[in-house]
Amino acid sequence: MKTNKEAFCDYLMLEKKYSSHTVTAYLSDLTAFEVFLKEEFGQDGIDLVNYGQIRSWIVSLVDYNVSNVSVNRKMASLKAFYKFLLKIKQIEINPMLKHKSLKTPKIVQIPFSEKEMEEVLVQIDVPVGFEEVRDKLIVEMFYVTGMRRAELIHLMLKNVDRSAGLIKVLGKRNKERLIPILPIIADQIASYIKERDDLEKDIDSEYFFVSKKGLKLSESFVYRLINSYFSRVSEKVKKSPHVLRHTFATHLLNNGADLNSVKELLGHSSLASTQVYTHNSLAELKKVYIGAHPRNK
Repeated sequence: MKTNKEAFCDYLMLEKKYSSHTVTAYLSDLTAFEVFLKEEFGQDGIDLVNYGQIRSWIVSLVDYNVSNVSVNRKMASLKAFYKFLLKIKQIEINPMLKHKSLKTPKIVQIPFSEKEMEEVLVQIDVPVGFEEVRDKLIVEMFYVTGMRRAELIHLMLKNVDRSAGLIKVLGKRNKERLIPILPIIADQIASYIKERDDLEKDIDSEYFFVSKKGLKLSESFVYRLINSYFSRVSEKVKKSPHVLRHTFATHLLNNGADLNSVKELLGHSSLASTQVYTHNSLAELKKVYIGAHPRNK
């Protein structure tokens, strides 16, 4: 007989299609709360609790200087768990019903400018050899597709369809989406595949991007690669694959793309997620507006 916690994990993976990494994070939060209840209240299990106990955990976390962002994430885990228990009729009242998230500062991601993008790509204008060709394609792929880092790393060779001009991306919750291949990147993909096929070591990996030994790339390698190239041309604090995703969305919006199209390309489930990128395009719009309106002359 499975515990409610185990049934919850199955529900997240099989029905909600969450990744194993996400499920592990949820489970870690539930376990931490379980430990707290045992130490503070001498209670075994987390199925039947009241909001006062949850509130005590929040106070304890804040006292230990856990950030509001991290506290909110832990509360989101509890909220999902008790919502699940309510659904399967293991509890009658959700103890998280009236919980309100702690206030967190809004972090504005500053995208790279079009000039910075040009300068980075000029650095590797004529790549030589497998690794240079691959590295330039990684930078370009982030910029022209808006992929997440995990999506790029797990991109399958079979899902890059050059004849159809499409890339199939497997996003969060195993949700698939199609992204067009721009003509400017089609030749680079062809060059990379030729270099990949010409490696001395036989490459039988199913992954599109691989190391010289034919292994799947690590998240830290991809982060260091992007950080290294952009550190040469940008003084921005954050220089990561995620900033490139912001850059992709912002540049599309700045150049007239509608929000719904950008939403589909990014793989967002709602417009609310995409709207965080609009502050940058609004800044560009404001600049054009001030410069062009007759009343400002």
